[in-house]
Amino acid sequence: MTVTHGRPMTAEITDILVAHCGLDADAAAQAPAASLEELGMDSLALLELSAVVADRWQVSIPEQAGQLSISAVADLVTRRADPPGHTENGVVIDAPLALVWEVTNDVANWTELFTEYAVVDILHRDGHTVRFRLTMYPDENGVAWSWVSERTADPVSRQVRAYRVETGPFEYMRIHWRYAEEAGGTRMTWTQDFAMKPTAPVDNAAMTERINTNSAIQLAVIKDRVERIARQRADEDVPAGSDEPTEAGDE
Repeated sequence: MTVTHGRPMTAEITDILVAHCGLDADAAAQAPAASLEELGMDSLALLELSAVVADRWQVSIPEQAGQLSISAVADLVTRRADPPGHTENGVVIDAPLALVWEVTNDVANWTELFTEYAVVDILHRDGHTVRFRLTMYPDENGVAWSWVSERTADPVSRQVRAYRVETGPFEYMRIHWRYAEEAGGTRMTWTQDFAMKPTAPVDNAAMTERINTNSAIQLAVIKDRVERIARQRADEDVPAGSDEPTEAGDE
């Protein structure tokens, strides 16, 4: 259901049509699938609707709006009033870039890297492109969300671009991973661009907040796990019985 300020957007549009355009509320209630033209809205009424919508939500509606039902107009206004989602989150990992790249792009082992993924199924590989299914651990309602994504890694530019093949509640979801060396290790940055479907349980703003919150959690986990691997590999590279002095001196 499309909601604005605690009310269904369909109710908001209906109120505008009744108050400003002469809509018969009873007729609209009896024929919810009828187009605005079928409900008697002429060109002047549609101009008035456009003016009120533009003033209230800074959204323009097309001239063909007369062919849409009230609920379809509501969905259209909601999509245009709710800007697409965009997030950017990053972390500096105290580890060499090559190691960070290796570990975080080993999709088959993401269940060991992220805390939210229960299963990873590799569906297809073609060079640096991999298509896979992710299944999360069940949420508080017992639902285990699952979807198919595809990602292509560029080891030269140290960038990865991915998108959801099965979009679920998203109209689209695109993800860009960037890696760069800097003081203190390797900076890994995630950028996500997306839009929610009108039927989704949350809007773009709510999903933006959710992604920002979860990204901070997962990036902290990844930082800890990759740094642990880096320390283990560094320890393995130290020759046994090394004669190098310790911090306490070589008494």
